[in-house]
Amino acid sequence: MTPAAKKFFQKVLESPSPSGYEQPVQRVVREYAGTFADEVRTDTHGNVIVSVNPGAPLRVMFAGHADQIGLIVTYIDEQGFVYSKPIGGWDPQQLIGQRMTIHADGGPVPAVISRKAIHLLDEEERKLVVKQKEMWLDIGARSQAEAQELVEIGDPVTLELGYKEMRNNFATAPGMDNKTGMWVCIEAARRAAEQGGLNVAVHAVATVQEEIGLRGATTSAFGIDPHVGVAVDVTHATDCPTIDKTQESDIKLGHGPVLSRGPNINPVAFSRLRAAGDSADLPMQWAALNRGASNDGNALQLTRAGVATGIVGIPLRYMHSAVEIISLDDIDNAAQLLAEFVLRLEPDADFTPQ
Repeated sequence: MTPAAKKFFQKVLESPSPSGYEQPVQRVVREYAGTFADEVRTDTHGNVIVSVNPGAPLRVMFAGHADQIGLIVTYIDEQGFVYSKPIGGWDPQQLIGQRMTIHADGGPVPAVISRKAIHLLDEEERKLVVKQKEMWLDIGARSQAEAQELVEIGDPVTLELGYKEMRNNFATAPGMDNKTGMWVCIEAARRAAEQGGLNVAVHAVATVQEEIGLRGATTSAFGIDPHVGVAVDVTHATDCPTIDKTQESDIKLGHGPVLSRGPNINPVAFSRLRAAGDSADLPMQWAALNRGASNDGNALQLTRAGVATGIVGIPLRYMHSAVEIISLDDIDNAAQLLAEFVLRLEPDADFTPQ
């Protein structure tokens, strides 16, 4: 991983991007991609499409979603406390006592989210699982009027963003889901462009609104009309307590990207991804997917008359939390895997299952 690529990774993690509000992170993507791509464009949905060798007849699309889960402001009460609804799939227990940021037009507004202190909960309340609508955001305002000077209905909210490195080349931050996968797609395009010799067109897309229904992948894939697509998203690492490996596979941080097999995956795409990784001596792991994926791979496979789709996973601990953990080695190897994959494709490659 080059210093510039690592700086790009940290910068996207520090940029807010709740579904529907991805503009700050997409500006970072365009700036980085502009240093190497033949074409960088943003469609009306907000997807950023980074193209290398776009005139080649065989079109390959990489899809990594740029959006993250968040909240959206719904109400400000008379005392200046702010209420919200979730954007994406939250476990409400993850929100209790968190530092948050409301991304208002006038700039970021620091907030905390909480509920009544445990000392004040009665015996029955202590037994209940807290609901998200029972928590509020406190920005330190003394009144509704003061809060309304800073915050508007519809403003997006994220966990307090930040990046920290850990032992064994691990790193933690909110939004690893899925700025890791998005980074892999953009970085793979850069590496393929830098090496040269591409026989195919590569369209690396930072897709939007995956967390609320794979929406950006649906529209961008329709526009690009790829022959082959690879979705890159996080997948559950199972190398921590309480996860059933017999159902979720044996997935470890630092042991390489995960190639999925199953009905959402074109068998030729899987075989060629695996062969590219083997030829480059890259570490890889395997997972079984028994249904349509809950990521951009689902939308890719079903666009237009169908796309030969592969899915590459980035092992992640503690998904949809403030403390998501990944391995920097895994994302580096995933980017190299995708670059090797496209560099080995012939312009007349056939992905029809036989």
